[in-house]
Amino acid sequence: MITGNPRRTEKIPADPCPTSGTGVHRSSCTAVESTRVDRWLWAVRLTKTRPDAAAACRGGHVRVNDRPAKPATTVSAGDEVRARVGDKTRVVEVVRVIQKRVGATDAATCYIDRTPAPPPEESTPVARRDRGTGRPTKRDRRILDKFRTGQY
Repeated sequence: MITGNPRRTEKIPADPCPTSGTGVHRSSCTAVESTRVDRWLWAVRLTKTRPDAAAACRGGHVRVNDRPAKPATTVSAGDEVRARVGDKTRVVEVVRVIQKRVGATDAATCYIDRTPAPPPEESTPVARRDRGTGRPTKRDRRILDKFRTGQY
C-alpha cells in the first residue's frame, strides 16, 4: 500500500507493529537485538543528545562490559554499561535494546540501574573565627602602636 506523497516509491507496511495487532506503533515495537551504544544511551535518556553520547564515548567516559566503547560499539541485552555523565558515573545493565527515544517511564524499563550509592558527605565544620581575633580594631591598633614605639 502506498500512502502520502505520490512521488514516494517505498511501501509502508499496513501494521507498523506486527505483534500488536492494532496497527498502533508502540515503544516496545522498536526493540531490537543490538544497537550502537551512543544511540542506546540517548534513547534511554542517560544523555540529553546523541552527539553528547558520542562525545562521551570518544572521550573515554563510556565502557561496555569493562571495555572502552566507541560510539559504534554494539550493546545487547545483558550488557553492563558504565557512563560518566556530568559529575556522576552511572552503571546500568541493559534489559531491552531500543533505537528510538521514548518517554522517561518507558526508558526506565530498558535498564536496571546498578549505580552504587554515593558515599555520605562528610560534615565540614563552618569556619568561624573566635571573638576578638582577626583584624584589630582602631582602639587595639592604637594600643599596639604605643606598645611598639615604647610609649605605653
